[in-house]
Amino acid sequence: MIYADAVRLTEILLGLSFVQQSLEHLQAPRDERWLHVPRIVLALALVAGWQTTVAAWLLLALGVLLLRRFDGPYNGGCDRMSLLVLSCLCVTRVAPTPLLQEASFAYLAVQLVLSYFMSGWVKVVNPAWRSGVALADVFAWSAYPVAESLRGWAQSKRLLFAMGWAVMLLELAFPLALLEPTLLAAALVLTASFHAANACLFGLNRFLWVWLSAYPALWWFQGRVFG
Repeated sequence: MIYADAVRLTEILLGLSFVQQSLEHLQAPRDERWLHVPRIVLALALVAGWQTTVAAWLLLALGVLLLRRFDGPYNGGCDRMSLLVLSCLCVTRVAPTPLLQEASFAYLAVQLVLSYFMSGWVKVVNPAWRSGVALADVFAWSAYPVAESLRGWAQSKRLLFAMGWAVMLLELAFPLALLEPTLLAAALVLTASFHAANACLFGLNRFLWVWLSAYPALWWFQGRVFG
């Protein structure tokens, strides 16, 4: 994937992600709506490719205002990743040289790789994750909207042990996928499936779309550095 196409696809995916996030706030109190209505308009401009530089920078400004409104990233890692992708896009649009533009986009790719590896590392050094107890607790006690029929999985010790280790090994091995395009494609399918499962099981739908928006940067980066 060439650089220009990767940037454009990232803009489209991130814009759609912002639209999805902000639609959830249209029934919110007025002080939230006045931030999210213009966010939808700017996100649609980003998707359409209309004044993308201006739209990206205004979206970044709105992102800062949202941090102030909620005293930080109220949706945790999803909001942080959103701002990371958006910040890198903003720099790619105003950096004075092609090298600096590519460096900003490469930074996004590296941060995406680290997001998976560090997530796996935090889990694997935790005895509760290595034993499967942590995942069992997620199904048994989590505040996420887990279907009641799935709470019974908390008793499936062997299944959760295998699932936990599958996730940890995928995340820890993710950087190795950069070595070969086919491996990277397989890794992205697996991680996207992981995010989709979290969206279906726990309602973490924002993570799916935000992380997907960073995938084009990684696909371009692999070809640029290792191709």
